[in-house]
Amino acid sequence: MTALPLGNYRIVDLGTAWAGPQAGQILADMGAEVVKVETRTRLDGLRLGRPIISDDAAGGDQGLWPELQPVFHGLNRNKLSITLNLKTPEGLRLIRELIARSDVLINNYSPGVLGRLGLDYPELRKVHPDIILVSMPSVGETGPLRDILAYAPNIQALSGLSGVIGYQEDEPLVGQLQAPWSDAVAALHAALGTVAALRHRNLTGEGQSVEVAQLEATTSMLGEPLLDYQMTGSVAGPQGNFDPEFAPHNNYPCAEEDTWVAIAVQGEKEWEGFCRALGNPGWARDARFEDRYGRVRHCRELDRHVAEWTRQHTSQDVTGLLQRHGVAAMPVMSIEGQFMDPHLQERQAFAEVEHPRVGAEWVYGMPWLLSDTPGSVRTPAPLLGQHNDYILHELLGVPADELECLRAAEVVY
Repeated sequence: MTALPLGNYRIVDLGTAWAGPQAGQILADMGAEVVKVETRTRLDGLRLGRPIISDDAAGGDQGLWPELQPVFHGLNRNKLSITLNLKTPEGLRLIRELIARSDVLINNYSPGVLGRLGLDYPELRKVHPDIILVSMPSVGETGPLRDILAYAPNIQALSGLSGVIGYQEDEPLVGQLQAPWSDAVAALHAALGTVAALRHRNLTGEGQSVEVAQLEATTSMLGEPLLDYQMTGSVAGPQGNFDPEFAPHNNYPCAEEDTWVAIAVQGEKEWEGFCRALGNPGWARDARFEDRYGRVRHCRELDRHVAEWTRQHTSQDVTGLLQRHGVAAMPVMSIEGQFMDPHLQERQAFAEVEHPRVGAEWVYGMPWLLSDTPGSVRTPAPLLGQHNDYILHELLGVPADELECLRAAEVVY
């Protein structure tokens, strides 16, 4: 088997919910041994609740629900799981021993939590002088808002991202992004920060603390609105599908029920190709549409004409015709369509793994492909505490009888 890029590193993952676990998942995909530390006293939020998949997989046993959460499976594949109650002295002793044998500790706790556990950076350096600590607080370890409670919709709102999403005529909606984008963006930054810190340690022998505030990671996505304000004083509002450089630029309804196609036309060459594809209709010669600036200025009227045409055709027919004329067009894909799409299938965009409770399941694959040392989806998300014996007994050397006592005392729990 080809050696993986991060195959020589061990990472302790204290992440919960989305941001922290995804950072660990990215590193695990690239070969790091990532040990997810959990406890039954406070389960990871993504293990909680009724399974999205059929209850049949639990056989009526609600105690199995924490093993049946698809999002948890996607964000925790390739990891090991141990259960340690960090509210006990013995639990803290064991995690310190694990950290002493590891390279990185990742967490997305609120500021101050690690300190109360005696696991902040100064304390960790006593255990492991060149340890790398990666923290992912909501809005930062410092500043007047450091202690606020915030979830992804709140962070996206505070970052300004929610303020530029939606339609001008509608009331802005909290959480209108139907995914925790702030978590995902922070996870990518945290994974990159981890690799940079490991590189620095390889060169100097020195560890360091890496802070990735989810708020600032999300704000980094807003390059154009921020620059526009700095240069012109213009405050961007909800834009819908409007773009100042493209017209047409929208999702347009097609002949099939609830089926759409995304079309984007930029310069004059693309506009000419678009008109030829439609048979050079009379409305395309309207003086309002004679150049890009006019088309952008009158985009709503232009959208009406385009939608009248797309409604007469299937999304695949529209896509094929426009692509042949050099116009960017693609169907608006459903989740089912993604799984069935031949392009994504050929590129192995999804990976099949065998989960001990669910059986065969699909998770998203590797979004970057290294030619010589590619990452991979090798194992499913772990069962709760699945690797207690390996980590605690074989790696840390806890005797088997002592391990049983720790289980009975709900330290390994």
